[in-house]
Amino acid sequence: MYDHRKIGRELGLFDSDPLIGAGLPYWLPAGAAVRRALESYIAEVERRAGYQQVYSPVLAKRELYEISGHWAKYHDDMYPPMELGGEELVLRPSICPHHALMYRSRSHSYRELPLRISELGGQYRAELSGAIGGLSRVRAMQLNDAHIFCRLDQVAAEAAAALDLINAAYSDLGIEASRFVLALPAVDAEFNSPASKYVGDAASWAAAASLLRDVLKEAGVSYEDAPGDAAFYGPKIDIQVMDSAGREFSLSTVQIDFHQPERFGLEYIGADGNKHRPVMVHRAIVGSIERAMAQLIEVHGGAFPAWLAPVQVVVLPISDAEEKRAVEVARRASDRGLRVEVAHADEGSLGARIRENRLVPYQAVIGAREDAAGELAVRERDGSRWAAAPIGAVLDRIRREASPQALAIDDDDPS
Repeated sequence: MYDHRKIGRELGLFDSDPLIGAGLPYWLPAGAAVRRALESYIAEVERRAGYQQVYSPVLAKRELYEISGHWAKYHDDMYPPMELGGEELVLRPSICPHHALMYRSRSHSYRELPLRISELGGQYRAELSGAIGGLSRVRAMQLNDAHIFCRLDQVAAEAAAALDLINAAYSDLGIEASRFVLALPAVDAEFNSPASKYVGDAASWAAAASLLRDVLKEAGVSYEDAPGDAAFYGPKIDIQVMDSAGREFSLSTVQIDFHQPERFGLEYIGADGNKHRPVMVHRAIVGSIERAMAQLIEVHGGAFPAWLAPVQVVVLPISDAEEKRAVEVARRASDRGLRVEVAHADEGSLGARIRENRLVPYQAVIGAREDAAGELAVRERDGSRWAAAPIGAVLDRIRREASPQALAIDDDDPS
C-alpha cells in the first residue's frame, strides 16, 4: 500500500496550511474531482436503496446535545459553545440528533416505515493535535451518514441491508475490510448514571447487541467482540480497514439505537391506532469522505478506477498540426461528461507526455492519419491498445466503461 499523505500531495489531491490549522486539509482540483465522483456514487447507491437525502445545519443549540446525551457523554470530543445573542451554539459532533428532529417534525404511520434518510454532512471533533494526521483523522469531516426509523420487527432486516450496501460499495471501490467488530459496552458497564459512559438500560443494550449478532451471523461474517468500544447510546458493527502503516481505522458502521427515539419522544401510529416508539438504525456506507479517500489513495496509489479518476481521458496530439483536432476531441469528451485534459505537443515528446499521464485510464493519441480520418487510437493505462476508430464511437465506449453505472448499482437494471 501507498502512504496517502505522501502520494496525495505529490499528485495534487489535497494539502494543508498552518493558517487553516492542523487536521483541516483542503482539496485541490484533482482530489475534488475524485471526491465528487465518490459522493455521486454513494448518493446513487442510497437513492436506489430507498433513502431520501436531506441537509441540516452544522450548528445547533447546546440544548440539542443535552437531550441526545452527547453533552454529558461525548463532551470532551466536542468544540466549546459559541455564545451569540444569549444562546450557546455548538458545532455538531454527530448528525443523528438533527435527523431525529426531522423525523419528529411530522407525524408518521407504520405504513411509512422504514423511513430512511441520508445526508452527506459536516461534523466536527475536537481531536488533540497528536492524534490527527493526513485524511485518516481530522477535525472537520464530511460524513456519509444515514438514519433509518423503523419498527422493532424491521430492525434486523434494515441492519442487514445496510451491511449489504457496505459490502457492495467496498467491492466497487476496491476496498478490503481487515476485520468486522461488534463494539459492545465494557464488561462491567453501568447504564444511565452520571458516572457511566453509557445511556439507556441493560435490557435495551442486550436486545440491540443480540440483533447485531444475528445480522453478522446471517451474513456469514467472521467478527470479534470489542468490549468497551460501543457508542455511548448503543452497540455497533464497525468495519475496520488497514492503512499503509498497518494501523486499523473504523471506516463504516451499523448501529442500533433505542436511546435517542426515547429521548426525543419519537413516535409512529401503529396498525392498532396507538402510538409506538420507532427504533433508530445508524449507518454509514463509507464513513467520513476524508477517511474513505485516504483508503482509496492508499489502495490504488493514484491509479483510480476509471469512474473515480480525476482525469479519465488525456488527448495527446503527436505534433502541433493535430492541436486543433485534440481540442475538438476534448470538447466532445467533456460534452459526454468525461473528465478530460489535453497534453499539448509543446509540453514534451509523445513518450514523455505518455509517461507523465501514466495514471490516466485512457490516452487518446492523434497523429496525422487519425486527424485526417477523424479517428482516435487509444492506449489504456495497462498498456493495451484499441484499434483506431471514429472519434464519436471511441468516446462513447470510454463513457460506458468509465461510468459508475457500469458497477453493481446497476446489476438489477433490466436495461
